[in-house]
Amino acid sequence: MPSAPSASRTGTLPFVVWVLAAGTFLMGTTEFVVAGLLPEIADDFNVSVSHAGLLITAFAIGMIVGSPTMAMATLRLPQRQTLILALAVFSLGHVVAALSSSFTVVLAARVVTALATGAFWAIGMVIATTADGPTAATRATGLMIGGLTLANVVGVPVGSFVGQYIGWRGPIWALAVLSAFAAVFIGRFISAQDQRTTVSLRAEFNALRQGRLWLALSSAMLIMGGVMATYTYITPLLERAGIPESAVPLVLIAFGIGALAGTTTGGRLGERRPMVTTISAAVATALVLLLMIPLSTNAVTATALVLLMGWTGFTVNPIVTALAVRFAGDAPTLTSGLTTSAFNVGIAAGSAVAGIALDSAGPAGPPVVGAVIAACTVLPLAALAMHAAPRASRIVAQHTPATGQADELTTSAHQ
Repeated sequence: MPSAPSASRTGTLPFVVWVLAAGTFLMGTTEFVVAGLLPEIADDFNVSVSHAGLLITAFAIGMIVGSPTMAMATLRLPQRQTLILALAVFSLGHVVAALSSSFTVVLAARVVTALATGAFWAIGMVIATTADGPTAATRATGLMIGGLTLANVVGVPVGSFVGQYIGWRGPIWALAVLSAFAAVFIGRFISAQDQRTTVSLRAEFNALRQGRLWLALSSAMLIMGGVMATYTYITPLLERAGIPESAVPLVLIAFGIGALAGTTTGGRLGERRPMVTTISAAVATALVLLLMIPLSTNAVTATALVLLMGWTGFTVNPIVTALAVRFAGDAPTLTSGLTTSAFNVGIAAGSAVAGIALDSAGPAGPPVVGAVIAACTVLPLAALAMHAAPRASRIVAQHTPATGQADELTTSAHQ
């Protein structure tokens, strides 16, 4: 789009990336805000809290299955049209949920909302990573993931607080209205030129034959699984440190701040030294999670470690996401959807194993599981660093790098 060249010169990202980050903020809020409203939802529908928790599971499943599926289903649509359609369906799903008196209908609405989220994320990531050329791809990815992270810092706490006072339907209505405005905003401000000129289902599936791509996806799954295995069951660990349950949300804000710092760090450092940054961050994450076991004995150290967990863990995310999209070559859309699925598989698997560890080993169990999973992230990252990539200059989708950029990308892919 026209603003891209100037953005490149000034070092700032194009406006389109900020718009997409705002969309991911709304979608991140809707994914996680339900966790803070489960008691209210359970009372409203006369179900148990654990049964109401199916709303979270339904969204995760919708994301795992829906991201690659919707990416392929909308492949031949103009990208701007796909984003508008995804936000419209997202908004409609919230309207249905807010009006319904049936838990089953709300559950179905969550699945539909997740499908829309998957489509938005897959297409939005492709636009973001190509909006300002290859050298800014990691930074753009970091900003989009930062929208999800900011949802945990601002959107989720505010939504939970409001929902506890005016009912859980209030935040749902707010998300419906805001996402409708976002659809109008994208239609007005994102250029129709931001769309694929040629598409090929065969090319999209052929891109999956690259070993480097699966190494990047494995890294995404493992680092998220390690962090979320600990995060999901952080409350018992914090209570052991003397932090009352009512103050746990404040500590989780610290996690969100750390995660936001991590996506920014990864977006910045990952442009020049992606492999050094990711491997260092994965090792640091495993170390932080291990230190939680002996050092989470008072509120200060526990809060500091939670912040560091978010910082080190989320440093990896924008880098491996950008690398996955780059490795897909001229067919990045399916890969973008699979990256979202990889993160959600990590969340689901890590949380499940950590739950078993909590029952058998107490509050220290989840950090042990998280540390082991995070440490395993080093394996695919190390393999990726050692992988020969003679055609690394062709890892950028849609846009041909300017003179000199191809060589720069080849170098960064090996670092």
